[in-house]
Amino acid sequence: MSIAADLPSGAERAPFGLLLRDWRRRRGASQLELSLRSGVSQRHVSFLESGRARPSREMVMHLATSLDVPLRHQNQLLLAAGFAPVYRQGNLEAPELTDVRKAIELILNHQEPYPAIVIDRLFNVVLGNGATSRLIGFLMGANAGAVAGPVNLMRVTLSPHGLRPYIVNWPEVAHYLVTRTAAELALNGLDADAKAFLDELSSYPDMPASWRDARPDDTVLPILPLHFRKDGKDIRVMTTISTVGTPQDVTLQEMRIETFFPVDDASTAFFKQLARG
Repeated sequence: MSIAADLPSGAERAPFGLLLRDWRRRRGASQLELSLRSGVSQRHVSFLESGRARPSREMVMHLATSLDVPLRHQNQLLLAAGFAPVYRQGNLEAPELTDVRKAIELILNHQEPYPAIVIDRLFNVVLGNGATSRLIGFLMGANAGAVAGPVNLMRVTLSPHGLRPYIVNWPEVAHYLVTRTAAELALNGLDADAKAFLDELSSYPDMPASWRDARPDDTVLPILPLHFRKDGKDIRVMTTISTVGTPQDVTLQEMRIETFFPVDDASTAFFKQLARG
């Protein structure tokens, strides 16, 4: 079963009017609601969606802002309307992002002795602190070297060749991660890369068949901890996610900092001991 099977495709190749209508519907807004949000007449919104009117560059950006369209897809809307993209997609290694990278590295270092990572929109790990490497090294041992190339948080968690054998509550964690990932990618604009990523995740063996359905539980906890077990040690962690404020760069807007915290005394002691070597 493909996770992305029921999600819209080809949006990046669509005319401006179809893209605008798609984003309006993603946000659950009628043409009248978009008119009220943006101050643009409902008649003109209708003409733009049908292709009977062409937008100015300013109109494209104004409507995109009214619909809270991510910067990556604002660029696509501009291209579809015949204009050059406005927002660049930088790299944390770029000189103009030096100060941002320093701030992020400060957060990662302050998180010690607990793990912290920076991930992009498809969950590729861009940066990580020493505690992250130590935890993966402890869990996977000699197999840690089998993770070739850039590490992907979802792949290393859900793949049977990654951390999955050490996750005690894997069915619950897998269901939550897959459901959350599909919802986030759909909300922020599903493109070909995102669809391929979701299809890859759904191809792993024993993935939850009911990923679309809620899983009510009589003993629902405030959080769903990630529970690892190896060599008689139980490690339970929760995560928090932070983003960069007021981004004007595609990479920065899509980047998230995920920090891991122990949820019990035994897990706290484990990470402190691991840091001492």
